[in-house]
Amino acid sequence: MPQLIFFIVVGAVAYYGYRTFIKEADRVTAKVRRTEKQAANGTMGTLVKDPKTGEYRLAKD
Repeated sequence: MPQLIFFIVVGAVAYYGYRTFIKEADRVTAKVRRTEKQAANGTMGTLVKDPKTGEYRLAKD
């Protein structure tokens, strides 16, 4: 029985690590694509509208 609990815990930790890795990989991929698009267009950043003030500001990563 302790072996079963051990393998369940190891499986849960592995699944959590995998999900965290995939989320981070998606974030990095999106940042790289945004940077490549900015380089292709010759821009210095991406503007995002602030919903409270209505002003445009540079997007933060």
